[in-house]
Amino acid sequence: MSDAFAFFSDYTLAWPWLLLALPLPWLARWLLPARRGAAAALNVPYGARLDAIATGRGGGRAGAGNPWLWLAWALLCLAAARPQQLGEAVQPPQSGRDLMLAVDLSGSMAEEDMELGNGVVDRLTAAKAVLADFLDRRVGDRVGLLVFGQRAYALAPLTLDRESVRQQLLDSVVGLAGQETAIGDAIGLAVKRLRAQPAEQRVLILLTDGVSNAGMLDPIKAAELARDEHVRIHTIAFGGAGELSVFGFRLPVPGGGDDIDEAGLKRIADMTGGRAFRARDTAQLAGIYAEIDKLEPVTRTGKRVRPRIERYPWPLAACVLGLLLAFAMPRRMPARAAA
Repeated sequence: MSDAFAFFSDYTLAWPWLLLALPLPWLARWLLPARRGAAAALNVPYGARLDAIATGRGGGRAGAGNPWLWLAWALLCLAAARPQQLGEAVQPPQSGRDLMLAVDLSGSMAEEDMELGNGVVDRLTAAKAVLADFLDRRVGDRVGLLVFGQRAYALAPLTLDRESVRQQLLDSVVGLAGQETAIGDAIGLAVKRLRAQPAEQRVLILLTDGVSNAGMLDPIKAAELARDEHVRIHTIAFGGAGELSVFGFRLPVPGGGDDIDEAGLKRIADMTGGRAFRARDTAQLAGIYAEIDKLEPVTRTGKRVRPRIERYPWPLAACVLGLLLAFAMPRRMPARAAA
């Protein structure tokens, strides 16, 4: 008994109010006056059968006495009500973040003080390699990309297409946005892009190797704006501090050692509820993005839901079969009577 109840509890109707159409043929037959002495507008050989089905006259099981006709109407109403079956419960993943990446393209990012694949590369090349791996792990998140130098520019809007973000990142070059560093403008632009999204979890990851020395917006004022818009900022101070490790030995790099405003970046992160990181080489940078993966999980388990499977084709097919039987039975009944 319980199994039978569970079986029927798996079915539901999307539009149950359409079942109110079930008594319409009976109401029409009762309310409309019967036809008397009306001349046929068109005489056809099978006119008597059609009249018998439509009006219920003609004897036998035609019309009101034909069960197939009324069964077909009932099945048509049932199909119109859209019967649905509840499928097996599933737990779909839900996206957890709107994630914006802000990458510094100022002139100092051309400093060749990073090791990558047993070779020496500039800071931007090292950052691209680590960021590409980071993007691979953000399946399900909407990711956007902006770059900044003397000004800030959005290269990719928030999107699930991480491959397009990766391509925009790979195509970026040092000096594309100017030689100076406008950290405040970068934060302001990121907040504007994230604010337009409906997601509640908004995150900015800002990577820079310098001090803010350009732009219209002060970095601290921009951080206050981000805090008010519930945008969490993780800052990464990236640079080799004027040294390069070669075969385990630390060697000075000519022209290196540009100052990085670590205190200012930490203040920005603290104000917005984020974390401040310092990376002096590629390995440390990769470890930082791995740590951000833990701080900002990609997905979380959603509520268990049971998908609805449409079952209206079943009663609709049975309705067609009932109509065929309703038209076929009046032709056979007189033959049986004559026999």
